[in-house]
Amino acid sequence: MTTLPGTAAQATYGRTRPDGPQVTVLPNGLTVLVQEDDRFPLAALRLYAHTGSAFETPETAGISHQLEHMVFKSTQKRAQGMAAKDAEAAGGEINAATSFDYTVYVADMPAENWRLGLDIFKDMIFGARLDPAELNAERAVVLSEIDRGDDEPETRLFKTIQGMIWPGASYSWPVIGYRDTVAAFTGDALRAYVKEHYQPQSLLLVACGRVKAAEVVDEAGRLFGELRNDRAITPVAPFALARDRREPGISLEYGKWGKAYLSAAFPVDGVMSGKLAGIEVLAQLLGGDKTSKLHRKLKYEARLADDISVSALTLERGGALCIEATLDPAKLDAFWAALAAELAKLNALSFTGEQIERAKLNIEDGLFQAKETLGGLANKLGFFQFYGFGPEGEKNYLHALHGVDKTALGALLEEYVRPERLSLAVLAPEGENPAAAATPESLRAALLSPWPVKEALCGAATDKAGATTEIVELAPGRKLVLIPDDTLPYTSLSLFYAGGDGLLEKNRQGLAELTARTLTRGAAGLTLSQIEDFLSGRAAQLAVSSGRDIFTLETKFPARFSRDALGLIADILAKPAFAPKELERARQNQIAAIAAQEDQPLSLAFRNLFPALFPDSHYGYFRMGQPETLARFTAAEAAGFWARQSAMPFVMSACGQYDREEITAFAREVAGSGARERYAFVAPAWSTRRETSLTLPDRSQTHLLLIFPVSGSEGPDTPGLSLLKTALAGQSGILFRDLRDRDSLGYSVTALFWQAPKAGFLAFYIGAAPDKAGAAMDGFRDTVRNLRADLLPESDVSRAKNLLRGDYYRDRQSLRSRSMEAASLLIQGFPLDKEYRELLASQEIDASRLRELAVKYLNMESAYVLTIKP
Repeated sequence: MTTLPGTAAQATYGRTRPDGPQVTVLPNGLTVLVQEDDRFPLAALRLYAHTGSAFETPETAGISHQLEHMVFKSTQKRAQGMAAKDAEAAGGEINAATSFDYTVYVADMPAENWRLGLDIFKDMIFGARLDPAELNAERAVVLSEIDRGDDEPETRLFKTIQGMIWPGASYSWPVIGYRDTVAAFTGDALRAYVKEHYQPQSLLLVACGRVKAAEVVDEAGRLFGELRNDRAITPVAPFALARDRREPGISLEYGKWGKAYLSAAFPVDGVMSGKLAGIEVLAQLLGGDKTSKLHRKLKYEARLADDISVSALTLERGGALCIEATLDPAKLDAFWAALAAELAKLNALSFTGEQIERAKLNIEDGLFQAKETLGGLANKLGFFQFYGFGPEGEKNYLHALHGVDKTALGALLEEYVRPERLSLAVLAPEGENPAAAATPESLRAALLSPWPVKEALCGAATDKAGATTEIVELAPGRKLVLIPDDTLPYTSLSLFYAGGDGLLEKNRQGLAELTARTLTRGAAGLTLSQIEDFLSGRAAQLAVSSGRDIFTLETKFPARFSRDALGLIADILAKPAFAPKELERARQNQIAAIAAQEDQPLSLAFRNLFPALFPDSHYGYFRMGQPETLARFTAAEAAGFWARQSAMPFVMSACGQYDREEITAFAREVAGSGARERYAFVAPAWSTRRETSLTLPDRSQTHLLLIFPVSGSEGPDTPGLSLLKTALAGQSGILFRDLRDRDSLGYSVTALFWQAPKAGFLAFYIGAAPDKAGAAMDGFRDTVRNLRADLLPESDVSRAKNLLRGDYYRDRQSLRSRSMEAASLLIQGFPLDKEYRELLASQEIDASRLRELAVKYLNMESAYVLTIKP
């Protein structure tokens, strides 16, 4: 056994168990919530403004979102892009998001720089210059974002369905606005909007992490105390449910899609109605996970859908119970009829007591796990405080959750799940396919057919730290890593085998992934449904996946269920069933996932990226295979692949609370006598073809990837390449700053960095309007030319170093992230502290070394281009 001291990251993790949040209201009405928590050297800051798209008019739709974009431009104290640059230069990151009820500004900072985060909040909102030239440029970016959303079926569906749920109300228009409203915004209109809606009485500041409450309150008073309210705020009233609605609303749109996409929604009451817990339990029972009623019935048993889920959208003025599904076009009629039949027969007796308790356990588990990261904790506390639940919000919500029973669920079903109140939006492929025969009338008839006839259907209104990490040598080629962390009573277990696609011949692409998808679908006499019930009943998670060189099993569970969880994992590894029926279901799911990838421009790009770069290596395999190849694989072949895969070397890593003797005994049982094969990580051959172009019809954006081959993670250049990528990426990175902020060439612009042990690439990405694609590529070339010729400014280098350091800690907050990191590093033959040592090395790199790396690797003659065209 080898005993290692805690890494530098672990050594700084505190173990203080914080008291509850402290809430202070400043004299001007601004609310400050502080949760002291010293687990990490970080501070998570959130500033909520009680304004969003719900506070707009039809003429100003999208102004909240436009303002969120503009505050990142020039301010009274900072030039354009400097707000993000200052945060990143200090090792932090900032962002913002606009919703219906609020706009939230986000800063995740190193603990010593939390004051800078608050200063940036104040300056970017109340010091925004709203320069006309900058507004024109950012307006073009938002218009491009609107076009981009119309290319995505899920976004397009949501825009349709929200207008159907809340017709004429402010929740009915998209948060991003419309092209004509966005085009009309002026700087004066934005200033008037800030003056009216950013009253201090409408602001909530949340700070979580290694901070002192008194200091945060004092600093908030210093920065925001001068703000004054100049009007009374009238509490918003909830939207009335359409109880007198006589007919369901149905929208059917045909287009060049590969799949059929469906969204159905029932209006429900809002977040403050007192029914929140019951609505969320109902959503969980209907479609919250793989044990849910609709998933079991329509996806698993009937195999009518590729995917189906149910969620509760609960907002300040109203909400919706939303059903989302993706399916083969040929199954649209059958799926809709089956879904309508399932909805029609729902009542108080539709769920067992065990199912209800399981749903409540998983909702409670989600709340509890939000505390794992400081950002998650800040978001959770911010939610409860913003919506008026107060510091005791979580406690009171859990009390209500525990009280949900069959009677309560029956009342909710009677009140909300009624056919005349349903809104349905469908996107279906055009052309010669069965879905093209569907009409709004046929969908309406299928919906109403199974429902019992009631007077109400005719329109009658009704009221119804510093820990020690161990490496245990289990057997030849088998290791266990133990990372104790008692912050939360959970265990994260990562099992990484060498192998994956590297064990396949070229004509068997997709078999490793199919095996991964089938492995947990039955074992030791247990069916998939029994396994899913077992996991859900213990709030446990289990996932298996295959990669280019790795095959992984990951699980996370409450520590009190350790014996149960480990027993199940042992059975899955040793006695998988590989039942032909389950393999067929997994195959259909995999084929459906391929079709969904090929419907999304970015997913299509990344599906084809590695085959384009490495056509003669397993790195160039289509990881999910091709439908025609998948159709040939049998259960015996999957079992055969698993027999070989399970004989390969592995590293198991456990992070969290656990019984050391129990976890070690389990690992030794799995390790057996050791690995029976060896695995070598190889250097893939690069393609001789430099350009690949694909077409996705009826989309509005061109997606460009410019890829430069670089050394693998075994090489000495990784720290410098990571630093170079970080200098290029991010909101104040070179690519975003030049191609988006300065030149308005696209909405999404970034850099990507990938490495295997013996190969890697650095890539530039942009999504742009087709008429700007040429200019975007020219912008990439200019960036390369500048990086090779000139030294980066010290401010860019310092920003990248601090951002790398901040990301290092942010990315390692969760138990899962640390168990995965340890298993991944060791299975590739690297030491546990490799990434920390690379972080330290990156801090010593200067602009001259970055230019050397640019000259070495950023060569247009050796670059590859992948393009997705509309």
